[in-house]
Amino acid sequence: VQLNGAANTSTSGLAYGSDLVSQFARSFDAIPEHFPVPAFFDFAATRALMWQERSVRYVLEVQARADLVVFGVGALAAPVPSRVYTSGYLDQEDRVALASDGVVGDVCTVFLRENGTWEDVAINARATGPTPRQLQKIRRRVCVAAGEAKIVPLRAALRAGPVTDLVIDEPTAIALVRGTVR
Repeated sequence: VQLNGAANTSTSGLAYGSDLVSQFARSFDAIPEHFPVPAFFDFAATRALMWQERSVRYVLEVQARADLVVFGVGALAAPVPSRVYTSGYLDQEDRVALASDGVVGDVCTVFLRENGTWEDVAINARATGPTPRQLQKIRRRVCVAAGEAKIVPLRAALRAGPVTDLVIDEPTAIALVRGTVR
């Protein structure tokens, strides 16, 4: 099941989200459940209304029944920024707000500060991904991360609590344990 929407102002996101979820489903002989909503709604009230729709509630219920999720961490500042920061999902006003909120990255489109807090980051009220608290209700939560640029957001994700298992490359693991970032 797709954990967050993928549409933005320049694309429906269906090709990207659909391909990713469908490939996972094929690999595990499963039926894919797509989440045809934007990554971020323009208004929190729109998201609240969409979450009342039966078709959207169905996908949210499938997410909630999952016993395993796989996700990555997005890095706000990276030589190759995560897709959510580069592909038309955020406008300049959003970027300024994220910077002023001290955001370092995201998990499933929910933005995190370095200390792992996320609840009062305004844009999260418009995000379509599950919050760290919602993810914690799922028994096994596998985070996949690699590269120096992921260390700070990965540390934030670990502090936020949605990670039970971590798949990481050796240089990133060493830097994470040592607390070093070049």
